[in-house]
Amino acid sequence: MKTRVTRIAASAGFVAAVAIGVTHAQAPRSAQDGVYTDAQAARGQKVYDTQCASCHGPGLKGLAAPPLAGDVFAASWQGQPLSELASKIRNTMPADAPGTVSAASAADLVALILKSGGFPASRTELASGDDALKAVSWPARPAAAQAAGTVKAYPPLGNMAQLMRGVFFPNSNLLFTVQTRDPAAPQPKPTPEQEKQGFSVFDWGQGIYGGWQTIDNAAIAIADAGPLMLTPGIRCENGRLAPVTEPDWIKYTEDMMAVARKMYKLSQSRNQEAVSDATGDLSDSCAACHNAYREVRVRGRAPDPTDPSNKSNRCLSRSTAK
Repeated sequence: MKTRVTRIAASAGFVAAVAIGVTHAQAPRSAQDGVYTDAQAARGQKVYDTQCASCHGPGLKGLAAPPLAGDVFAASWQGQPLSELASKIRNTMPADAPGTVSAASAADLVALILKSGGFPASRTELASGDDALKAVSWPARPAAAQAAGTVKAYPPLGNMAQLMRGVFFPNSNLLFTVQTRDPAAPQPKPTPEQEKQGFSVFDWGQGIYGGWQTIDNAAIAIADAGPLMLTPGIRCENGRLAPVTEPDWIKYTEDMMAVARKMYKLSQSRNQEAVSDATGDLSDSCAACHNAYREVRVRGRAPDPTDPSNKSNRCLSRSTAK
């Protein structure tokens, strides 16, 4: 009986030790903790010199492409796992030969970027596996650094409908096209009839910045233009002030921006199925706001876009519209 109790106690101790080990292994880590080696950063420097320096410049200070060091660069990655940066390097770099950087080389380049950013080295190399990279994040910026400076405000030129039609509608539709067309696929050749008619401004623009770059740009446009929907003084198509201080309007706007940021990250994976699946979230975020503010629906009848009374209720919540 004594031996059995001893074995049970020993087993319990072993399970507890394993649990502690697993908890420790899964504990979140920051780049400040030292997650790469100097030797790994040196390897990353060799890769950088041959594949990155021509665009990002010597010393990672930027040239034709943005810098990969400094406060602005670090701020753009704050709080994100290192896997996001490594994935961007693997899938989208170099710009003239995306997808040619191996996972190991991407990890070495991340090590170089960390070293250039002043993060401490350690005796353990940064692993190239996605799970390992997800376990390490960039540190968040101090609140004082985020609050520096005063931003000048500019009054809006257009109304909410014009903003929607000029920015959010066309860029959302570009994202929706991923459902039926792989951005990496070659652009279909125009028919003889289309060649006679000439090309549109959209054909011209996407011919230069085509493929996945079009999807990247569309997601960024929605995310970064989102705050314009909260501009004080912006009016609706009917002249009514947009409800930019209403909690649900703010929530709908922030939800749309969050989905757009998510879609940009997914676009960096160059995975058509992943981006296509996320378009459902984008559609839902748009519909939530439209159903509340764009039109007042009558039960059993679809709204008529040509009915002037429909526009008269734009930007007026369904809960208060009459």
